[in-house]
Amino acid sequence: MFNMIKSLFRRGTPKENIDTIYTGLDEPLPKNIEKVKERLDEIFSGCDDFVVRHIVCGKGEDDEVRILVSYIDGLVDKNILNRDIIRPIIEYFSQTEVHGEPKLAFQRIKECAISGSDFEEIQNMQQAVYKIVSGNAVLCVDGVKCALAVDVKATQGRQIDEPDTEVAIRGPREGFVENLATNMALIRKRIKSPNLKFEIIRLGVQTKTDVCVCYIKGIANEEIVKEVRKRIKKIRTDAILDTGYIEQYIADNRLTLFPIVGNTEKCDKLVAKLLEGRVAILCDGTPYILTVPYIFIESIQTSDDYYDHAFFATFMRLLRLFALVISNLLPAMYVALVSFHHTVIPIKLIITLAASRQGIPFSPFVEAVLMITAFELLREAGVRMPRTIGQALSIVGAIVLGEASVAAGIASNLMVIVVAITAICNFVVPPLIRATMLLRFVFLVAANFLGFLGISFVAVAVLIHLCRLRSFGIPYMAPFSPLTASDLKDSLLTAPIWVMLTRPKILFTEDTKGTVGIKRQEADEISED
Repeated sequence: MFNMIKSLFRRGTPKENIDTIYTGLDEPLPKNIEKVKERLDEIFSGCDDFVVRHIVCGKGEDDEVRILVSYIDGLVDKNILNRDIIRPIIEYFSQTEVHGEPKLAFQRIKECAISGSDFEEIQNMQQAVYKIVSGNAVLCVDGVKCALAVDVKATQGRQIDEPDTEVAIRGPREGFVENLATNMALIRKRIKSPNLKFEIIRLGVQTKTDVCVCYIKGIANEEIVKEVRKRIKKIRTDAILDTGYIEQYIADNRLTLFPIVGNTEKCDKLVAKLLEGRVAILCDGTPYILTVPYIFIESIQTSDDYYDHAFFATFMRLLRLFALVISNLLPAMYVALVSFHHTVIPIKLIITLAASRQGIPFSPFVEAVLMITAFELLREAGVRMPRTIGQALSIVGAIVLGEASVAAGIASNLMVIVVAITAICNFVVPPLIRATMLLRFVFLVAANFLGFLGISFVAVAVLIHLCRLRSFGIPYMAPFSPLTASDLKDSLLTAPIWVMLTRPKILFTEDTKGTVGIKRQEADEISED
């Protein structure tokens, strides 16, 4: 029984299955291109988009060169393939003699015919298959045991645009896209340093997804980089389709409600985190980039805070923290006040409250649960519906539902106001929307049984849980627990950018705190002359 339960939580595909899926593909490429074609047809049997072309070129029958070109239709740009690869090869060998020597022909193709294209020499069938399914064209010369994989990928995916999930008032508008190479170029464009490192790791037995670990050497903590690399390489699964898969595998605590791995679609935000010493994880096929370590205070920080005056940024951060508290506690406090703590309510408000609740058939707890559930249903429907319909559904549905509930005597006016304020505050801190949605019900249950005492118990339990969390060994509640005085300059209170002389010290170990990597800028006074 224990083994059955354990198998349910086993991560990914068993090692023995992974090792046997590609059995036979390690074989070397045959010299004869007919045998190569026969083997590729066998591997790609049933794949109607697999294309094989024979090319015969040369100055005569005694000097002909036979070439096999294999690719996947749709992944390859045929115009580039014909213009930059096939036509130059045909034209070159129509004017050049190779005296029937295949190795010489292969060498001439590399050095002269396709010298302007990116290519890679491959030695076995497994490499050939991977290059074909990755969008390359594989060229095999008859009589040669190796082949050339030429990069002629077709341009796919959407254009660079501002992400909808992270709207900025001020600052760059560029967001990441689904193409890994494009995302890497966007980062490289902003950090023009050879210390910016990209390490590609291939994950997924079936998908063979390229996952990239990005960091700045000399700034990022090497221990964290090693831990990131170690955890990613331990992932053994059939498919990696999004960074959300990776996040669930590498998180320190997989049962917590709070995000302990950050994600972003904004280029400037990611670059700022890299410059602080964090490590980024990119995945081909998704615009969401993971950042680690991730601490709680990042949830109420935005990129706009660093582009505006420090006073306004501090006020907005405190406002976001207040909104976070309100979205979690307001419905529970309402239930606790109405059910247990009448004496703390002013007499005029009690009269108003009693009048609004007259004729309501449900208890405050049931009323709150019904209204919050209805709001969550509307929100989820608005997200899943087409954008234009979803916006109309959210706005009209909330108004109609609130008015109809009050008119039908199902909910009180005050409860509708409480739920509306809670919903508004919930959207102020997007990274914690999901955690807040569930915690709100926990606080409601505690308030229904014990009032303010129950809310206090749950709040203390949540705070203890947050203080126990770690993100790649870094305390989640840093810089407050443990207290790091120098890092408070960029926490709830935002210091001017010229005061932030050092990077977050919590990201560095005791051995690295004295190195130059922690220093951000030099202190310099501006002369008034």
